[in-house]
Amino acid sequence: MSGSLWIRQAHRWVSLFFTFAVAANFVVGAMGVEPPMWTYAFVLLPLFFLILSGLTLFALPYLNKRRDAQAAG
Repeated sequence: MSGSLWIRQAHRWVSLFFTFAVAANFVVGAMGVEPPMWTYAFVLLPLFFLILSGLTLFALPYLNKRRDAQAAG
């Protein structure tokens, strides 16, 4: 599996985990129970990874285009 495919697959799985973690925070908040502060911070770690991997996936076509142009010319 190449690097970009690995990043894409990891981005998908982490986004699922992130979605469920945020939904769980909302459910706990709706129940009226005040969750510990670390539960809010726990969601930030996958969010940070999603930002990095999303920006990488966004930039890959442009970087590949530039690399192909340099190789041809």
